[in-house]
Amino acid sequence: MLPATRTLYFEDLALGMTETYVKEVKSSDVVGFAEISGDRNPIHLSEHFAAKTPFGGRIAHGLYTASLISAVIGTRLPGPGAIYLSQTLNFKAPVKIGDHVEASVEVAELIAQGRRVKLLCRCKVGDTLVLEGEALVKVPARPDAI
Repeated sequence: MLPATRTLYFEDLALGMTETYVKEVKSSDVVGFAEISGDRNPIHLSEHFAAKTPFGGRIAHGLYTASLISAVIGTRLPGPGAIYLSQTLNFKAPVKIGDHVEASVEVAELIAQGRRVKLLCRCKVGDTLVLEGEALVKVPARPDAI
């Protein structure tokens, strides 16, 4: 289930604010992501191929995992109206079919000039950090603050 949508404006944000989204990675999600992205690497789609890799089985696309961060940014923190300016991604561990990925976003810096926000982004499976990075987003001002 997608997270419920909530709109926060630049004036609503504070350092340390955090939002999280948990999603189970399903085979159909990985197949669908391959269809959308065109990335048909057999490590994502073929159990036979993936069994021979160091991962021992199919893994989700790294950008599929990163897209869960986008879900948090676009729906909860800051939410609708936020515009991605940049994103760094450091992949730390594989995500397998059936894993429950917890994507979290934390406000790390508020930049009044241009209403920009630096967000710390992390994805974990259990206690294992599988992805980390930073996003820079432009956030709309509260309509009555303009």
